[in-house]
Parts: sequence; C-alpha cells; structure tokens
Amino acid sequence: MKISQIETFASEFVCFVKVTADTGDIGWGQVAPYCADITAKVVHRQVAPHALGQPALDIDALVDLIPEREHKFPGSYLQRALGGLDTALWDLRGRLEGKSVCELIGGTPGAIRAYASSMKRDITPNDEAARLIRLRDDFGFDAFKFRIGAECGRGKDEWPGRTEEIVPTMRKAMGDDVALLVDANSCYTVEQAIEIGKMLQDRGISHFEEPCPYWEYEQTRRVTEALSIDVTGGEQDCELPNWRWMIEMKAVDVVQPDICYLGGLTRTLRVAEMARKAGLPCTPHCANLSMVTLFTMHLLRAIPNAGKYLEFSIEREDYYPWQYGLFRNDPYIISDGKATVTGEPGWGVEIDPEWLARSTYQVSDAG
Repeated sequence: MKISQIETFASEFVCFVKVTADTGDIGWGQVAPYCADITAKVVHRQVAPHALGQPALDIDALVDLIPEREHKFPGSYLQRALGGLDTALWDLRGRLEGKSVCELIGGTPGAIRAYASSMKRDITPNDEAARLIRLRDDFGFDAFKFRIGAECGRGKDEWPGRTEEIVPTMRKAMGDDVALLVDANSCYTVEQAIEIGKMLQDRGISHFEEPCPYWEYEQTRRVTEALSIDVTGGEQDCELPNWRWMIEMKAVDVVQPDICYLGGLTRTLRVAEMARKAGLPCTPHCANLSMVTLFTMHLLRAIPNAGKYLEFSIEREDYYPWQYGLFRNDPYIISDGKATVTGEPGWGVEIDPEWLARSTYQVSDAG
C-alpha cells in the first residue's frame, strides 16, 4: 500500500491533511495551527514530493526520510508540515485496523483528567478567578492554569503588580484542594524566575511553565535546580537533538512537547520515550481545540510516563473563533473534569464538510 495523493484544506489558522493510498483507503491529519495556509504550501512543496509513492504504513521511515531530503530547511515550518502527513497516516492505519490510534500505540480508550488552561493576560485577577470558578462548578475541573508575566516580556509583567496579585487571588478563590499551574511564556531572567518561583512554592503552585526564554536551556536549568516546584517546558522545540540535550541536562522537571509543532505523533513518541528513560513525565502542550488536543488525548492514554493531566483550552469564540465548526462530532466533551478517548477507529473524528468547502484546497498526487 503506497501513498497516492495528499490533499490540504486550509485557512489562515487551520490546515487539515487528507492522505489517500493506492488502495483508496484514507486518513485525516492536521498541521500546526497558525499561519497554517503557509504550512500547506510547505506540505506540497517539501513533504509531498518525498512521500508520494512511499509505503503508507512505514511512518517511522517517512518521518526520518523527509527531514533528511530537506536537510537545508530544518526548523518549524518543515516539522509543522510533516506533522500533517504523520497524523493523517496514523488515522489511515487506525481505520484499516479498526482501532483507535491510542490502541495502535499500546493504550486503551477511556477518560483523562484535564486541567482548564487559560490563555488570557488581559484579564484582572478577580475576573480570572471568577470565570475559573464557574468552570469548576459547571464541568468539574480540579486543576487550572493561568498566565503570569508577559509573553516574552523581557522581565516585565503584563501590567505592574499583576503577577503578585493573581497568584494569591487564585489560591484563595480555589482553596487548597485544587491544583494550580502557571505559564510565564518565556518572560523572566533567571534571578526573577527564582524569586517568582519561591512565591509560587509558598502558595502551593505545582507547575511553573517556561520561566525563562525557552531557547536558553541553561537559564531554565538554573531555575529548575533552584526550586522545588516542577519547572516545565518544551512546547516550542521541534528538533530531536535539542530535545536530547534538554532532557540529558535535566533542564526541566516535566517535558511538554506539542505534537503539531514537533512534527507529528511518531516524533513525539520518541521524545516521550527519551523522557521516560530519564525519569521525566510528559505533559504535552495542546493549547487550542483543533485536532492537536485530540492527538494529545490518544498519546496520554498510551505512554507509561504520562503526566498528571491533559491541557484543555477554556477559550471560546471571543478568543479563538477559528476553532469552531471544525468537526461534525464533538471530541471535546468534559464531564467531571475529564475528557474521553473513544474506541472509534483512527482519531475518531469527522471533519465538517461545510468547513472543508470554505477552505483553500491544494492537491499533490503520484500521477
């Protein structure tokens, strides 16, 4: 069975990939969100030429072959495009075998504890606490992540004093039984991160994400070594040698690969295994409700070093309008604070035909 056609259906924010084998069997995947229309061009220019005519079920070989063939173009866009092919091929295999992807990689369908993940910084601490309490009461979440500092803020807060206010506000509002996580998005210097980290420890915060510029692994390691709180990171890292280095040097306590940024499920499984051997848990980044969260749900139901919870974005139409209307069946129903992987073949989701009809279409085929 060989790959005979690769199709993309893209908007600025989302690009779905459909792979068809010479037997007529199909699979659906997705490239990383954001500038997805640009990534679609990379799929057809730099991924499809090397994939067409290749065995459809030898996914490991393809995810090694394509970066080698495109060795002059390492980095984010190539891996984002590769992830679209990889995830579509996993779906194809699942449909062929009548199994969910999580079963293909050694897991079982079922429930996963989720943490409610806020993306907002332009919100007051009191307003943030109020909306997270509503989510706790309505959906049963018992873990929440909120934002501190400013994104790549060079040491500055979103506004003066916001971080020092929101941390105790959230703990007081939620009580001691709820897990609280924070994300600094590469804001702080080492010295600032350690100072903030000690405040987080005192308030019982359990997860300190990307305290320093994410590309400065040595800085992050110094923070990790200085604190007892879990320091986490890795969502932006898309090259396996960087992951080996980060894990070997114990730059973080918890690894957070993003399946779509990293180049697909196959490469993420490799990172998770590196982490397992180093005794580190894997709590992937999946910060929106495109297919990336679904991919992550399947992964977490299978790997032995799965972290405590699934990241689950709480942002809706006012923040991410583009993530609505993507699917005919909703894979993201939260009950008692948990999401569920079904036993449906492949990823177990159907792309909405109306969304596909509005998208920008491209096709590459073996003919």
